[in-house]
Amino acid sequence: MGKQKAPMDFSIETLGPCNVDSPITMSKIDGDFTANYVTDDEFVRLDPRVSLGEQKLVERSDVLECAGPREKIYFMPSHVHAGIVSCGGLCPGLNDVIRAIVCCLSYRYGVTRISGISYGYQGFLKNEKKYTPRELNPDVVDDIHKIGGTMLGSARGGGKEVVRIVDALERLNLNILFTIGGDGTQKGSLEIAEEIGKRRLKIAMVGIPKTVDNDFSCIQRSFGFDTAVAKAVEAVTAAHMEAHSQINGIGLVKVMGRESGFIAAHTALASHEVNFVLIPEVPFELDGEHGFLNYLEKRILKRGHAVILLAEGILQDQLMKGKATDASGNLKLVDAGTYMRDRIAEYFKAKDIEINLKYIDPSYMIRSAPASPNDSIYCERLGNAAVHAAMAGKTKVLIGLVNNEFVHLPMKVAINRNYVDPEGNLWRDTLDATHQPALMVNNPLGVLFGKGEDE
Repeated sequence: MGKQKAPMDFSIETLGPCNVDSPITMSKIDGDFTANYVTDDEFVRLDPRVSLGEQKLVERSDVLECAGPREKIYFMPSHVHAGIVSCGGLCPGLNDVIRAIVCCLSYRYGVTRISGISYGYQGFLKNEKKYTPRELNPDVVDDIHKIGGTMLGSARGGGKEVVRIVDALERLNLNILFTIGGDGTQKGSLEIAEEIGKRRLKIAMVGIPKTVDNDFSCIQRSFGFDTAVAKAVEAVTAAHMEAHSQINGIGLVKVMGRESGFIAAHTALASHEVNFVLIPEVPFELDGEHGFLNYLEKRILKRGHAVILLAEGILQDQLMKGKATDASGNLKLVDAGTYMRDRIAEYFKAKDIEINLKYIDPSYMIRSAPASPNDSIYCERLGNAAVHAAMAGKTKVLIGLVNNEFVHLPMKVAINRNYVDPEGNLWRDTLDATHQPALMVNNPLGVLFGKGEDE
């Protein structure tokens, strides 16, 4: 048996008891054709798998609190001043989430004071006019879901200026802050919430996880991922057409995925036109009999074309010379796409084999795209769930989808990364779709156990 994982604490922090009647009229019984309130005693299992005959007591560490409107809430709606901030890089669906939050606060709870913070956490730190919070209401956000990007502007960095940010929250008299961002944003949000707690302030911090990489721990899918895959498939289709129309054509496409290859794997499955997928979780070598370049050569000589899909985070252990980081604290990656392009060209030139190589990097086109219908629906429901959580005084919480149910996740748990399991069914199905070798390395034992060839 494998090593047992330590149980996780999925309990959700609250600002205090909920004694205010919710303005949302719902039901407490089944069968009356009216949606029911959600209680704090409703849970979803994190791992739905069971074995026949298994008798296991369900612990709190096995289940997640269900999201949704509560009968009793913490905040008096007329007293609420809510803030919304979007941080980090762009992602499809940002405007959809902002719109959902504003409309739910306004229409469902009657909240009239909603402020949009400009340019991420930087909006709390700078005094220039362009960083002034923007008043939001349903009329302002009515059509923003039709365009990509974020109406509030976004920026990296600033999340470490915790004391100054909380000072700004006090000056603005905010008592709810919705943070829309990736793991760096939510780590900052958690640190801000800790400072709020030290000051004994009653400010709810609620996060909506944003990353096209889909690499939040425990969460089934982050918003923007569906759109990213759809747009990546378009790039693969173009690469395949170019490759198929040329003498020994090679289409090389780079997609996002700093540490996790979810976009690449799903794109390969959706397109049916990818012959090699390279992701950070699965090691590979370029040279040698069992290296990638030799397998690519065999493919070209046999079929006359090939499509390669790579995640941006491949080979970084070999390519990076230092540990420089960006404003969000992410390591600055070396461009693995152009590196692979040049290595492929050099390899076939040395072999005196004619190729026609086309390199496509659709990353920023993907990030700035409007949300797909599936993502737009998801964003609407995430935004609504975030508002219900905040009004009930939940804090240090992320909204996520687990086993097709919307749940509350503690920030401290969800900010850990998720990875493609090389031995899991997603990667197995990806290999079935591409027909590539399971491992493209010359010494598999060395990769698995860290042994040299002579050992």
